[in-house]
Amino acid sequence: MRSFASLCCLFILFVPVVRVAHCEPLLYPCDEKHSAEDASRMIKTASGVLAPVYAPLAEQIVAELELAEKEGIGIDIGSGPGTLVIELCKRTRLHWINADINPHFFAYFFESSDDAGLNGRVSAIFVDAQALPFRDDYAEVIVSRGSFQFWDNKRLAFSEIYRVLKPGGVAFIGRGFADDLPVETARKIRAAQRKRNESSVLDYSVPETEAEIRALMEALEIEDYRIHIPKPPGSNGINYGIWVEIRK
Repeated sequence: MRSFASLCCLFILFVPVVRVAHCEPLLYPCDEKHSAEDASRMIKTASGVLAPVYAPLAEQIVAELELAEKEGIGIDIGSGPGTLVIELCKRTRLHWINADINPHFFAYFFESSDDAGLNGRVSAIFVDAQALPFRDDYAEVIVSRGSFQFWDNKRLAFSEIYRVLKPGGVAFIGRGFADDLPVETARKIRAAQRKRNESSVLDYSVPETEAEIRALMEALEIEDYRIHIPKPPGSNGINYGIWVEIRK
């Protein structure tokens, strides 16, 4: 187990430039909003009901964005336990950063990445998506699963993502599942979430979210984007989510 001091060095010293926020983001960790208990609950969910989600999603991201041979920096915003980061790291040559607003995840994340043999290929840093602490044109790829719906100022967050992407870089932001997640697996996950009364996960309109994303892209004058709504055969009645792919 790494010491807290060593963890701080890993996720603070890695970042070359820290920007001053231009809105009202959270600049420092806040236990009142993002506690150790919150992290513990999400870790349990990620390793439990959501465990089947991450590997197929990583496979799809790597294939569709052509990341297998790419080198440089990848960032996962709102990665939490870092399960998607670990799956992406296994499939690429990129150095991946777990960028999350709750640093209570990070000890678990580093332990998990060490267990996966990825020591030295991952970092972590406290961030608010509205004020990413990275220089302009920094990352080859930025991903985020299940986080953007919680961003207070989505326009500012997407602006930050676009700023941090290198020219030629790509972002893949959204919520839900990969196209090829087996329908029965998706059905079981949604049933488990409904049993746990996770209304924020289930009760949202995909068409309204699509309209919101298109409005954000127009407002930010981002023209090179593609919205993807997975609808595998036999998935009627199951919400597979929505994703936006942005290229710079």
